[in-house]
Amino acid sequence: MEASNCIFCQIIAGTTPASIVYHDEQVTAFKDTHPVTPVHLLVVPNRHLDSLNQASEADEQLLGHLLLVARQLAVENGIDQRGFRLMLNTGREGGQSVFHLHIHLFGGAHLRFNFAVLPR
Repeated sequence: MEASNCIFCQIIAGTTPASIVYHDEQVTAFKDTHPVTPVHLLVVPNRHLDSLNQASEADEQLLGHLLLVARQLAVENGIDQRGFRLMLNTGREGGQSVFHLHIHLFGGAHLRFNFAVLPR
């Protein structure tokens, strides 16, 4: 996907509104518009990568930073001690619907382990 057509790139650039909860030079985090738990945030790199499949060894620091920001947001939202889930979908069959690498942070509810298999 071209970065100019990417909704997450538009949010990072400030041309599409979002409820941004964190921003630094590498990462932006915002509330999911269709939350499935009381806390449902998306943590995205500011640089466009379609998915984890595009990441390379040069992105190691960025990928680690994404996880540390997610943990920090869990603390700030009071879900770190009770528990939270991070999810990174890769590719259509992996459940990815927006093709800009992102991590979902879920919390504030008891989460069960559930895999839903969708028809092709």
